[in-house]
Amino acid sequence: MTIAISLKVDDGVILAADSATSLMVCDPQGHTGVGNIYNTANKVFNLRKGLPIGAITWGAGSIGNASISTLIKDLRKRFLGEIQDFSEWHIDPEAYTIEEAANRLKEYIFDELYTPEFSSWPEKPTLGFIVAGYSANEGMAEEYQIDIVNGNCNGPRLVRPKKDSGATWSGEPEAINRLMSGVAGKLPDVLVSQLGIQPQNIPTAIGAIQQACQAPLVMPAMPIQDAIDLAEFLIDLTIKFSRFNMGAPTVGGPIEIAAITKHEGFKWVKRKHYFNNNLNPEVV
Repeated sequence: MTIAISLKVDDGVILAADSATSLMVCDPQGHTGVGNIYNTANKVFNLRKGLPIGAITWGAGSIGNASISTLIKDLRKRFLGEIQDFSEWHIDPEAYTIEEAANRLKEYIFDELYTPEFSSWPEKPTLGFIVAGYSANEGMAEEYQIDIVNGNCNGPRLVRPKKDSGATWSGEPEAINRLMSGVAGKLPDVLVSQLGIQPQNIPTAIGAIQQACQAPLVMPAMPIQDAIDLAEFLIDLTIKFSRFNMGAPTVGGPIEIAAITKHEGFKWVKRKHYFNNNLNPEVV
């Protein structure tokens, strides 16, 4: 599983995620469970080198034999204009929008790959993305979310107005929900079964609890370094919650963070490599 966060403030947007991916197995009786957990998956991406466009992912770690990381790199080659048959996918640095990039990602991942791969599956995997960054000549960042649930795709949809700030998280949200929203996942059931609140009144009750108990940690004017620190804290919180809670620790591994700002563009803050840079010098 995953915890992936997009955290937006006035000065930019932070994309952060853990590195765990779970291998699911099915026993002879048809019961599905976690067979293994690998802590080196890549879930934060730069969608177009040299431009302030990034993405995070959660849910399924692969489509067919290719990981989501590999597929995103294939998409990046289209955005760079390196594949002749997809020259119209090239992103012009002087004239592009984040919405267009998000629509292309949806077209590639969902329409071209996900739909035919999982068409015969009775239960289709969940997969999600947030595409975030700065459109050409724009002063504020944007975030577009894509949710694929049981074969149906919702989005891309604008997460929040360009002038607004906030945090959006997906994957295993329980720890952050409790901290920032003040609401546990089981609370609606408890209100109904133990406190006798009528189901139709649950949304009002939950809204009142959130209003009183939420922790407003994201401030629009906070410096970008503080936004980075907050995103890292929230990822680490979820990793620790998964580690000490009952069940398999399905959130974990190194934390990866990227910051996207108007003038600095897409910058890696924390990133893992399976190779040693000293042994693999770049050829300029």
